[in-house]
Amino acid sequence: MWLNLILLHVTAMESSTPNTCYYSHNVTFFYNHVGKKISVAWTTRDYVVIGLGLTVCFIVVLANLMVMVAVFMNRRFHFPIYYLLGNMAAADLFAGVAYANLMLNTGPWTSTLTKEQWYIRGALIDISLTASVANLLAVAVERHQTILTMQLHSKMSKRRVVLLIVCIWAVGIAMGLVPSMLWNCECHLDDCSTIAPLYSRRFLVFWAVLNLLTFFIMVAMYTRIFIYVRYQSLYVSQHSSEHSQTVFNLMKTISMVLGAFVICWTPGLMTLLLDGLLGRNSHANDYEKFCLVIAECNSLVNPVIYSLRDEEMRRTFKRILCCLCWRGGGRQREPPPVEIDSPLPEEPLICVQKSDDPTLCLPQDANNKDDGWTMVGNEIST
Repeated sequence: MWLNLILLHVTAMESSTPNTCYYSHNVTFFYNHVGKKISVAWTTRDYVVIGLGLTVCFIVVLANLMVMVAVFMNRRFHFPIYYLLGNMAAADLFAGVAYANLMLNTGPWTSTLTKEQWYIRGALIDISLTASVANLLAVAVERHQTILTMQLHSKMSKRRVVLLIVCIWAVGIAMGLVPSMLWNCECHLDDCSTIAPLYSRRFLVFWAVLNLLTFFIMVAMYTRIFIYVRYQSLYVSQHSSEHSQTVFNLMKTISMVLGAFVICWTPGLMTLLLDGLLGRNSHANDYEKFCLVIAECNSLVNPVIYSLRDEEMRRTFKRILCCLCWRGGGRQREPPPVEIDSPLPEEPLICVQKSDDPTLCLPQDANNKDDGWTMVGNEIST
């Protein structure tokens, strides 16, 4: 019902707008038309927003670069889930760079931008954030499939993983190019957004609704995982306290994922949606920059949730930092290698009787390997 109302509102805006185009006008013209002021001199608010934004960008770039290096160097991470996490880190790193570019081309500098430069500035943000959200969805799908089928790793081939990563970036690039090539307000001034004066309000509605739908899909998948894990926890809790702890850790991670997404994205998405539907009456310019900073923080939270909670990832981080310290200190002795063990082959899990725990599952050839993976319930240790 509400989708029909949105479509009717969009159609009404389109039919009531003249077809006079303003291709020769500069960025300042569109800002003045929607009533968005361009600072003539730097204000305290500008310094606070830019300083906070650049600080977040710096941390985002370093954190996600560390994740990418860890996935590349440690061969134990050469599995589909870690490839997706590495690609998500790449998208979040790109988001940090794109947001830094925005910070360095805002305030009084906005009036000096050409329309092409302004569109590029916005496209970088759209590409990075769309790719980041798409990666979150891809990780959710992979975890949903893996947990419900009780697999150690996804059986997705490397070719499919590469294809999925290419599709993620293709969607991001397409979303970044749409406003400048197809969906802007240069010929429909009444359709101009107050947040992004050259963007069409209809595009903002579409982009916000698309991301909210992605959010609901993720909630549905994680809810199903929650119900499944809770059922399994009730079934085996009387046999294995260690398995119960694993279930608690998994539910804590899921809660952190959903909580971070809601906190970081909901304010910005609702601001875009209100701007697209109400225009100037939404007063979105009063808080849009702070919403953008909060949304960018999701790129920092992602590596913390998905990577730093992994003990093997933490050990790899320590080895990388040790390598940097050895090189920075000018030591002559070689630092310990970062590459750790080759990826283990995919093996079906079988349940065996070991000690007094009936829920202990091992890989089929685990009894012949001293460094094999051992799974207790859903927990993996080395």
